[in-house]
Amino acid sequence: MFIFEKEAVITLLVIAFGLSVFSVIFYIVKRNTTSKDFSDLSVRVKTWWGMLVVFSIATLFHPLVSLFALMFLCFFSLKEYFSILRTRKVDRQLFLWAYLSIPIQFYWIYIGWYGMFIVFIPVYVFLFLPLPRILGKGTVGFLRSVSSTQWGLMLMVFGLSHLAFYQVATPEYGANLVLYLVVLTQLHDVIQYLISLYIGKKKVIPSSNPNITWEGFLISTFVTTGVSYNLFAYLTPLNELFGLLSGLIISVACFGGSLAVSVLKRDLLVGDDEKASVLKKSYLTRVDSLAYSAPIFFHVIRYYFDFM
Repeated sequence: MFIFEKEAVITLLVIAFGLSVFSVIFYIVKRNTTSKDFSDLSVRVKTWWGMLVVFSIATLFHPLVSLFALMFLCFFSLKEYFSILRTRKVDRQLFLWAYLSIPIQFYWIYIGWYGMFIVFIPVYVFLFLPLPRILGKGTVGFLRSVSSTQWGLMLMVFGLSHLAFYQVATPEYGANLVLYLVVLTQLHDVIQYLISLYIGKKKVIPSSNPNITWEGFLISTFVTTGVSYNLFAYLTPLNELFGLLSGLIISVACFGGSLAVSVLKRDLLVGDDEKASVLKKSYLTRVDSLAYSAPIFFHVIRYYFDFM
């Protein structure tokens, strides 16, 4: 059941140690400082621990166990996404079909059918999904409900499901590539958030996400690129050029994902302050960067390297 690779285990232990130290320091600062609101950072710390657990399973366990872990990640991410939509009774059947597409998508991954995996949601589900909504005799809000559902499937299922296909595409390197990707993605998000929160001044899109600043993006990109260059030989079969470019590619993908999903959420939650406050405490909606970085990194590496 366990697949112990020395590099992966050591990397995970280093991450766990670093996160433990940060958590202790944060707890001390939070306890001794009553003038600041640390609720958002508290949620993020819990999220980082949750991500560590999920991707430790995805890295160290048998690929089938990893497959189920990532499938449940997609399911709960999509469920949480649906929770912020303004829906009517007629939309429930649409959501049911969307949920049913998840095990089918992961079945294509399980049997290694790349051709169907890559077109199932963008093509077949895209064409089929409007039919249940039409047959449900719903015309009001048709475009909004169908398009928002398809957005959720593309981000939370299609994008994240690429994490599971790494181990199928390259059994020898897949688990370590996933770990490499997740480490860089989460590192970029952590640095960007902390720099934007405490140092950043120039907000990128203040109307939808005040936690993203140009200073945060530039510094996190520099740090992520540096880490990727020093880590690639340890975890991946990439060459020096892609060891450097990987950090840049993942950083830009994370930045684009954070911006796009921030605007999407903002549009969906206009006038609904109750859902907006609940969403701030949400854990699984933190995977927006991975929904972009996982497929982009996967296809770039697959295009340029034979081992994929």
